[in-house]
Amino acid sequence: MYRWELTRAALAQRVLAVVHGESYDQAAEIAGTLVSAGITSVEIALTTPFALEAVATLSREVGDEALIGAGAVLDGPSARMAVDAGARFLASPSVDAEVMRTGHRYGVPVFPGVGTPTEIVRALELGADAVKLFPASSHRPGGLREIRAELPQAAVVPSGDIELDSAPEWIAAGAAACGLGTALAEGDRDAVAKRVGLLLARLEEAAG
Repeated sequence: MYRWELTRAALAQRVLAVVHGESYDQAAEIAGTLVSAGITSVEIALTTPFALEAVATLSREVGDEALIGAGAVLDGPSARMAVDAGARFLASPSVDAEVMRTGHRYGVPVFPGVGTPTEIVRALELGADAVKLFPASSHRPGGLREIRAELPQAAVVPSGDIELDSAPEWIAAGAAACGLGTALAEGDRDAVAKRVGLLLARLEEAAG
């Protein structure tokens, strides 16, 4: 897949599931549960122990069923290792030119973290495929609407402490997708599948 195709696929459901596991096993279990429930974009934070191994294993297991990406990518070497492990996209809490150059060198989209319009513009100038508004808890949907009025060309993905009930508000305000944490995966597989189904329906409705 081309980079633009990967970007479109990663944001298609308007949900980017972010997994911060306390162990490899926990991260793999959470990610597997989310994919089984129908989530097609899962970001494994590199702060998770043995995160690269989790990315590699999950990428092999899910195949084309979902995109497994790497999050908390802070520098070029980390970006290269994540790509080598099979990450289909890279995300970061900050704007780092080398992360973007490395990802793009190998055809992998990069979603850097931004907090201001100035950072959004800088990220776009460096070639960001989408930007993560991080942490979203420092912003509000109305503020995103104002940003989008000035920068409609930016695909913005608010991430960080977004509640499931507030995610539709962000989508209605113009977010391309929302980064949602492991609260999405609480409960057994049936509960997760039901929650995911309801959320996806609400986000589609919010998108208009």
